[in-house]
Amino acid sequence: MKNFIQSLPKAELHLHIEGSLEPELLFELAQRNNIDIPYSSIEELRSAYNFNNLQEFLDIYYAGAAVLIEEQDFYDLTWAYLTKIHSQNVVHTEIFFDPQTHTERGISFETTIKGIYQALKDGEEKLGITSHLIVSFLRHLPEEAAFKTLEESLPFRDWIAGFGLDSSEKGNPPSKFERVFKKVKELGLKVVAHAGEEGPADYVWEAIQLLQVDRIDHGNNALHDNKLIEVLVEKQIALTVCPLSNEKLQVVPELSNHPIRTMLEKGLLATVNSDDPAYFGGYINENFEALVNGINLKKEEIKQLAINSFKASFLSESLKNKWIEKIQRLD
Repeated sequence: MKNFIQSLPKAELHLHIEGSLEPELLFELAQRNNIDIPYSSIEELRSAYNFNNLQEFLDIYYAGAAVLIEEQDFYDLTWAYLTKIHSQNVVHTEIFFDPQTHTERGISFETTIKGIYQALKDGEEKLGITSHLIVSFLRHLPEEAAFKTLEESLPFRDWIAGFGLDSSEKGNPPSKFERVFKKVKELGLKVVAHAGEEGPADYVWEAIQLLQVDRIDHGNNALHDNKLIEVLVEKQIALTVCPLSNEKLQVVPELSNHPIRTMLEKGLLATVNSDDPAYFGGYINENFEALVNGINLKKEEIKQLAINSFKASFLSESLKNKWIEKIQRLD
């Protein structure tokens, strides 16, 4: 099955570029930028990647991001991710980045986006990986901060496909950001939002009704509301599911309990993604392999999930169909 997963062209739709910062690169950037980090070795840092919930993960995630200073750092981070997914036959990626994580440290929006965007351009030219860039607002910050980030993004409008919402979900419902996402929609940009990971199904409703999302990131808790399932199926609003992340953050107790098969059986447009692969133990192929081991995911289900990744993407219809037809021809 490992070879079959490798053979499939895939799109990744839920990836935080800061969450792909592997310990080796973190140490390299810390040295390059003369930043002290509270770990004496790569092994010690890896052992710190044990957390019990989303907030504990976010604490170390934001600490790791502190080594990202120069435009070259953001380029190197993104290039490392692209070379990794190229080895796993990921042909399209739609990555999130958190500018507020960096602007709050005094790193300009321009520095961040230029490094990431240049790597994405090189990824298409040298590796054949197409991509879209999604700016994420941090939901634990006030909506006014999101409006400021939106304003900072406008000079780079042509580089940005859409805006998302991430960080601590509990106590920060999508409704908190209704006005800023209305502005995003007016600009003609796509909207995605983390909802229903730690938060309830009501947060998924808010993301659909108030933010008018094109996709839901995670969405596991939507399964607790049958009417919501009907709406997601009818509108074909995709769920960008992240199995290893779900297990690591205890969204599911273990992968043998993962609901992705139930999602497929109910007609939901579910996809498989890696979320923060450096922290959660695997990129997209490892997530597929974990589902094979955890719930005995079948070949036809794997194919359907790969097809869904292109259906749910922001690619043109012609490119979607090109990749879907390739998948359908594979045995």
